[in-house]
Amino acid sequence: LYVVDKRSIEHCLFAHVSAEPAHARALAAMGVRPLLDLGMRLGEGTGAALAAGIVKAAARLHSGMATFAEAGVSDKE
Repeated sequence: LYVVDKRSIEHCLFAHVSAEPAHARALAAMGVRPLLDLGMRLGEGTGAALAAGIVKAAARLHSGMATFAEAGVSDKE
């Protein structure tokens, strides 16, 4: 996709960088940074599985947080 249209990856999250050198070079060529760098080279989507849980938890946390007004936070010191 990236070769056809560089904008095609704007919505993508890159889960992890493999310990395989070519993977790091591919990410660098696209100008993206992975969420995780755990030195894995399992090749079975393990990094994606780990990152998915982290992203899901972050989204739940963000959507469940109170606003400053809801929490009664004052802008006064």
